[in-house]
Amino acid sequence: MITGIQILGILFGLFMIYLTFLYQKRKELTTRESLVWSIIWIAFLLLSLAPNSLNLFVKGVLNMQRPLDFLIILGFMFLIGTSFYNYSAIKRNERRLEEIVRKIAIRRAGETK
Repeated sequence: MITGIQILGILFGLFMIYLTFLYQKRKELTTRESLVWSIIWIAFLLLSLAPNSLNLFVKGVLNMQRPLDFLIILGFMFLIGTSFYNYSAIKRNERRLEEIVRKIAIRRAGETK
């Protein structure tokens, strides 16, 4: 029997797959990024459909008592990883912007002489 939270999870997963497809069509995501996000959303859908399958993995393989602990740890790992990626992307963009501004300033200074 599918519960209300499972239906909500399935709808959310399908919506996110659709959004990923739209972003890729608009060229806002590369094919690789789109593939990674699609795999994440499909895994989310599968976990929403069969939440008890996570119990076997968490209790048997990882020797943890509650699947929620595992999901919380995964969530923190994902958030820390994406935060680091965003930080490095922002720093890279700051360096590029600084270089562009420097080139424009040098060019304008040369034009005024």
